[in-house]
Amino acid sequence: MATIPVAVPYSNDALSEAERAQMLARRYHAEFVDLKNFKIQHDLFKSVPVDLMFRYSFVPLEQSEGRLSIALSDPSKLMVIDEISGLLGTRIVTRVATLSQITDLLKKTEQSQRVLDEATEGLAFDVVSSEENADENISIEKLTADDDISPIIRLVDTTIFTALERRASDIHLETFDDSLLVKYRIDGVLQQAMAPIAREHHQTILSRIKIMSELDIAERRVPQDGRFRVRYKGRLIDFRVSIMPTVHGENAVLRVLDKESMSEKFTKLSLDVVGFAEKDLTRFRRYIKEPYGMVLVTGPTGSGKTTTLYAALNEIKSEEDKIITIEDPVEYQIRGITQIPVNEKKGLTFARGLRSILRHDPDKILVGEIRDAETAQIAINSALTGHLVFTTVHANNVVDVLGRFLNMGVEPYNFVSALNCILAQRLVRQVCEFCVQDVHYNDAQLEENGLRPSEWRDVVFKEGPGCIECGGTGYRGRSAIHELLELDDEIREMLLEKRPGSEIRKKAKAKGMAFLRDSALERVRDGITTLKEINKVTFIETGR
Repeated sequence: MATIPVAVPYSNDALSEAERAQMLARRYHAEFVDLKNFKIQHDLFKSVPVDLMFRYSFVPLEQSEGRLSIALSDPSKLMVIDEISGLLGTRIVTRVATLSQITDLLKKTEQSQRVLDEATEGLAFDVVSSEENADENISIEKLTADDDISPIIRLVDTTIFTALERRASDIHLETFDDSLLVKYRIDGVLQQAMAPIAREHHQTILSRIKIMSELDIAERRVPQDGRFRVRYKGRLIDFRVSIMPTVHGENAVLRVLDKESMSEKFTKLSLDVVGFAEKDLTRFRRYIKEPYGMVLVTGPTGSGKTTTLYAALNEIKSEEDKIITIEDPVEYQIRGITQIPVNEKKGLTFARGLRSILRHDPDKILVGEIRDAETAQIAINSALTGHLVFTTVHANNVVDVLGRFLNMGVEPYNFVSALNCILAQRLVRQVCEFCVQDVHYNDAQLEENGLRPSEWRDVVFKEGPGCIECGGTGYRGRSAIHELLELDDEIREMLLEKRPGSEIRKKAKAKGMAFLRDSALERVRDGITTLKEINKVTFIETGR
């Protein structure tokens, strides 16, 4: 005997969004669909007006036998479904999905589709050979003679174009057993660029990238590195390519190096735009203008250390001083400064290059990174013998730097004597200015983030729900947070006595030093970033 379903009252809070959607689907005899695992048909998306999908919050799933299957969050709105059917001139089959999944998909697809459509209209890249011979220009027209491969070429070119339009720093191609995923790293975070690509196109796409990078298309078992250059909006942009074999096939990462655009920005670059707090900025400017010593910037890869040092050099460069840098690689060129690229294959290491630099009578030196004891020793000796040395090292915070150098076997007295200051840095994403909204947190949420409700209760936080301009992320652009340790006699003595890091930090705090978490919270208070974002790069400390 069939059981009669009984309506049970439920609390919205007790059920997740997915559970509520499944309940609605059962109630209205519709199929529930999880859009995370659903392969979207891009041709079908193109056939439905984007403004219509946004207005009624639905996405088309598939079309067969004169019926269009769509996913929406509320199947009870029969008038809306009839209206969609009338506007599209086709019969509708409704399926149920969560509103957040529909919204996320619309944001992502609309953004990608808009740019992809622009790309395919009149896109013409010139792929320039890495050989210095200017005659060896490879244009896409030469490579599109075969109709079978032209869609793949168009796809690769469009992916590159979209990455440049969306300010991506890297393009990731990740291979799985059934598909190829394309992701962009935008503002330091990976975002899916488009729907997964069928697995059978994987090798053709990778071969196209290898041809552009002048790599061996027959070699699939060992890593390969290459580079290519494209002409985009009248300027040349370099791409550094890394191919890596995995269990499902080859993965590729394309690093975008927009040197011309960045060189223009870097001519106007100063410490004012890096994101310093006013007090730290004044002190840091004092140290970069000292006659000699070492200015050390620390932080993980991609935390903007090089940009900060370039900004410092840009402020202090003059006709009277000779500034020489040694970097791996020279990312951006600055007029008026001699820049040397490391070339380890030819034997030009940081240590060897630094020795040669000292024979060129420099006043100020930038060493891209200290990786070994020999480079560290030469840099310290340079700082002690009348040169101002700027350099970076990988460490978590200003106190960990000494341990890093001691592990390299550096003499502590010389190192501490040479140091002017240590600056630790991280990057945080900024709230998108196009969709920013005011947000209030309750006391429990403030305490979860290590904040005192009495101090933060009245603060209006800023967050972005996501829009077309920021690709649905709520963030656009990045800003730096800092902690600056000044080395006075007392701190130097504590370092030489190898006092615990916690003790040194306590003393530095008593002298007025602001830590990374303080700097991050200041950005939150000013509405520049969010608590969620700063929790990704700094530790939550109770009772702030």
